[in-house]
Amino acid sequence: MKKRFVVALLGVALVPALRAQPASFPPAFEVRVPKAPTVMHGGGQTILPYELHITNFTSQPITLQKIEVFSADAAGSGPTLASSAAPLLVLTDSALMRTLARPGLRITPGERVHIAPGLRAVVYIWVPVNGTPPRAIRHRLTATADTGSATPLVLETASVPVNNDLVVIASPLKGSGWLAANGPSAASGHRRAMIPLNGGFYIAQRFAIDWVKLDARNKTFTGDSLKNNNYYAYGNNALAVADGIVTEVKDSIPENVPGLNSRAVPITLETVGGNHVILDIGGGHYAFYAHLQPHSIRVKLGDHVKRGQVLGLVGNSGNSTEPHLHFHMSDASSPLGSEGIPYAFETLYVIGHCQSLGETCAMAATPTVRRLSMPVENEIVRFP
Repeated sequence: MKKRFVVALLGVALVPALRAQPASFPPAFEVRVPKAPTVMHGGGQTILPYELHITNFTSQPITLQKIEVFSADAAGSGPTLASSAAPLLVLTDSALMRTLARPGLRITPGERVHIAPGLRAVVYIWVPVNGTPPRAIRHRLTATADTGSATPLVLETASVPVNNDLVVIASPLKGSGWLAANGPSAASGHRRAMIPLNGGFYIAQRFAIDWVKLDARNKTFTGDSLKNNNYYAYGNNALAVADGIVTEVKDSIPENVPGLNSRAVPITLETVGGNHVILDIGGGHYAFYAHLQPHSIRVKLGDHVKRGQVLGLVGNSGNSTEPHLHFHMSDASSPLGSEGIPYAFETLYVIGHCQSLGETCAMAATPTVRRLSMPVENEIVRFP
């Protein structure tokens, strides 16, 4: 009976094989979202920031033509997106090129959309949201093969949940005139710093800010620019943003002479953050304070600290060009081997904006009060 059953199965399988037709499968692209988006509030907007990793598993080079982001709430949960669904974001042409990075390749922006077999593109998505944020999102990718048929290759992905677990914190500094240099934006240097570590890729600095302090002339220092204590940020208290436990402390790294290429020590994984503190504030949220003055750190490993407590003094140690506080939140107690997460300040006063670090700055006639929000790149703020 078992032998006849096997023969019957083989017989059934052979008939369609004799009449084989080309199989119709979706394009062989791997599309991953390594860190699910968390709803962020900044710059007066609600934003979904995250990355897509797209790998070409076909046997031929392809050209990305379009990426569309949909709310899965409206687009449906079936294998095909509803035809009536309107995208939250459409990326084509130069807008698509600007969002793309090609790890390991030195190519022009126009070449980034061409993905050879086995290679990957990283897409830095920044979706402004009007109204209620979606609970989940889906994507539609459109590409063409660089050889052969010009028929578009279209892939619709499964849904990705959207996280609303936004951690609310107090400010890490006090006072006015603080510029959010390299702060959260679609294309900030911090956000594009994808670090390979322990066999993985991480963007611990996804929402990092380099806090520098400006005077009325939008300068970060007075007098001799080669002296750290001439910088307005230098020596300010770095404050605990919440009650927490100290999970990492690094001290005794000498300070740099201010300058683009001046470093007091070789930059390694151990020294890149300079003298620093990591604070576990619960719920898988970790606050990272970098580039502190040597011997100024007032806490030790395992200490329980209170919100507003002084952790150390702002300095210029590690991979730093001038005195400032590098601050970010991430999901693990590691300066770079973790994923950056957004956060919100309870209250924030936005008093101006610069086009770049201390350049083309405009001060507001009246401060804008933002609650449960974070600064975006090059905003000037006053902390409560």
